[in-house]
Amino acid sequence: MNWRWIFLMAWRDSRKNRSRLFLFISSIILGIASLVSMNSFNRNLKKDIDLQAAELIGADLALETNRKPTAATLAFIDSLNKLSLNFAKEERFMSMLRFPKADASRFVQVRALEGSFPFYGAVETKPTGAFGKFNQEQGIYIENPLLLQYSLQLGDTLQLGTKNFPLLGGITAQPGQSAIAGAMAPSLFIPLAQLQGAGLQQTGSRIEYHYYFKLPADFQVDKKIKSWKDKLSTLQLRASTIQTTKENTGRSFADMANFMELVGFVALLLGCIGVSSAVQIYVREKLMSVAILRCLGTSAKQAFFIFVIQFAAIGLLGGIVGAALGTVIQFAIPYVMQDVLPVALTTQIVWPAIFQGILLGLVIAVLFALLPLLSVRHISPLNSLRLQEEPEGLLKDKLKIWVYLLIILFIVLFARTQMDTWLQTLLFSLGIGFTFLLLYGVARGFTWLIRKYFPSNWSYLWRQGLSNLWRPNNQTVILIVSIGLGTTLIATLYFVQDMLLNRVAISAQQNEANMLMFDIQPSQREGISQLAQKSGYPIVESVPIVTMFMEAVNGTSLQDVLKDTTSEISGRAFRGEIRATYRDSLSASEKVSAGKWVGQVSPTDTASVSLDENYAEGIGVKVGDVLTMNVQGLRLPAKVSSLRKVDWNRFQSNFRMVFAKGSIDQAPQFYLMMTKVTGEEQAMRFQQEVVNSYPNVSIIDMNAVLSILNTILEKIGFIIKFIGGFSILTGIVVLISSVRISKYQRIKENVLLRTLGASSKQIYLITISEYMFLGLLAALCGLFIALVASSMLAIFVFESAFVPPLGFVLFILTAVPAMTVFIGLINSLTVLNKSPLAVLRNN
Repeated sequence: MNWRWIFLMAWRDSRKNRSRLFLFISSIILGIASLVSMNSFNRNLKKDIDLQAAELIGADLALETNRKPTAATLAFIDSLNKLSLNFAKEERFMSMLRFPKADASRFVQVRALEGSFPFYGAVETKPTGAFGKFNQEQGIYIENPLLLQYSLQLGDTLQLGTKNFPLLGGITAQPGQSAIAGAMAPSLFIPLAQLQGAGLQQTGSRIEYHYYFKLPADFQVDKKIKSWKDKLSTLQLRASTIQTTKENTGRSFADMANFMELVGFVALLLGCIGVSSAVQIYVREKLMSVAILRCLGTSAKQAFFIFVIQFAAIGLLGGIVGAALGTVIQFAIPYVMQDVLPVALTTQIVWPAIFQGILLGLVIAVLFALLPLLSVRHISPLNSLRLQEEPEGLLKDKLKIWVYLLIILFIVLFARTQMDTWLQTLLFSLGIGFTFLLLYGVARGFTWLIRKYFPSNWSYLWRQGLSNLWRPNNQTVILIVSIGLGTTLIATLYFVQDMLLNRVAISAQQNEANMLMFDIQPSQREGISQLAQKSGYPIVESVPIVTMFMEAVNGTSLQDVLKDTTSEISGRAFRGEIRATYRDSLSASEKVSAGKWVGQVSPTDTASVSLDENYAEGIGVKVGDVLTMNVQGLRLPAKVSSLRKVDWNRFQSNFRMVFAKGSIDQAPQFYLMMTKVTGEEQAMRFQQEVVNSYPNVSIIDMNAVLSILNTILEKIGFIIKFIGGFSILTGIVVLISSVRISKYQRIKENVLLRTLGASSKQIYLITISEYMFLGLLAALCGLFIALVASSMLAIFVFESAFVPPLGFVLFILTAVPAMTVFIGLINSLTVLNKSPLAVLRNN
């Protein structure tokens, strides 16, 4: 092996083909760019979370419960307070905030604080430093977008509950909350002491109690939390530390970033297929050159390495270009993602991601070029006299088997770096393999069907374009796989987003409620009902709600479950507050799946309760079990009479627990009411009337929720579409390279047709028909897989009906073929305009 000569020959041979060689790798550049941009974003995000974890939680230790703390809970918190350097507590709940100046109101999240929280980071405001007056002056702080929306000024009066407060400042940033998280319910900060007498802390108010501690530097809080695990469970306290916040936040958003990297990896695999196909055609054109080299004494191995070096060099260059492009792209990602994330994003050049991208470009270029390049070893000197391609079967060339195994190993190992377990890795790899095989099979199946049932009665031009789908050097499989997969990703994302929005949009359907009112006291129920009827709005539902929690199941308490690890009862059964109702009949969204429905019991009978079947399965409870419920201090035994299958997709009141009438009718309760209001102005006017008359009542306008949800999905969807768009771009590049690669074959066909008397217009129509069929087949394949995937998600994940939007389907069926025809024509102009005489002279 004369390596110096081999490198020299690789350089000389590439001089006339460098633009074409680089075009081969251009599809890989896009995949490398998407991977490097997502990898850089992921690494920068992890770094930002690590650096800002203390600011996310605002303390060294945070304890949370949604139950009113007991004496034991307060004693435990007091013992921790004695060990801490600083302490703060918070009551957090949802309520309505009224803006008298604008005669409007808004659903907000109230954060009533006592103490100098946060201990790390700061609540940033406009004007700067305004939060320094917190606890010193009477007043509240609201998120800055509300100031802009309602044209508020400092000092304006705002009504919270039954009390009025001056506005002291607008919040621009707060620990642990992203901008988009506050879109549904913006935050309001108020000193806890000032909230007294506002009428918001009463029966039925769902309040979260938070306790924050700043601890000494030598206090090993994470070890203490582990040792307090059973105690915290008994006291119904959830603990968060800087370390757990770092891990949980990092895990949540790392999953998102890893998913995006995998989508980019799919685009990269498309590019790999394009490279393999392009190299195969390139090698066919080099048969004569290789045969002449063999006649001059070059060995088969030397000829093989000449081309391997060419593609390795161009792969290295492609990796560098892709890594550079990806680094530039990652600087733009924070502008879109910042609103979704709870940390301030920074962008820095991530060298490990860049080196990984360059290495991937080199490895992929060589690995996927090997399959067609292996045929170079079998070109004999005789081919210089008689060009003949001898196809080599897979079993005849053992090296091909090893190359296929290397490709599979590469895909599996790369997927493993993005996933937590080998099971996830194998499922992803099998999914990718199945998708590619399905597209490949569909492409082959379409061409077989067209060939078998060829429309011989069509005009010649259309028959000629259709026959190009299976003739030598056809591009059917490569283009259907590449463009089809890109179409699949984009269409599936659109279908899922549309499905999620439709689930919420059910509130706008005829005779369905779209206005939810809760925290209604029994004395207010009749007044609100009359107010709605006076305005002409029907009360669709009026449901009593009783708050309680579970103390025991068949006499087994939480302490017993913690001691007995073999217990079938889950500790989750005793955690969290339960909101139940009572009625004598099933609702339209329920049906009994086990046991017998009991609608009413006498006051002397044991209480009867029906559970949602999924909830019952999750906590280990079955029909016949006896639950001991703590109904605001009163212990109530209740027998599980039935399990219900609940349709949670419907916008109506659904409950995990429904008691028979006569069981908890006399317990302290509040009401949830629903009505239907038509029109945005009418909804705002009715909302104002309710808040003005009943300040403690909270209202949710489902039309506004739908609008906010749409914004959130669009934000997240944009990034996924952006990454998925690399697959479409890869398909376009593969299309361009395929047309250019087959340029010489096309010229010969063009000359033959022109010699036989075909006009330029006829050749154009043949080309248009060929690419139109290709684009249509790719769109049909992509839509078919997207429809199947979306239907499976609808059935097994979202448990809802899936109706594909006809407009989008028609758009895909029109846009993809049009794009394919346009690009095919643009890149075929030099071929179509080539005169027969010019070709004959060159040959």
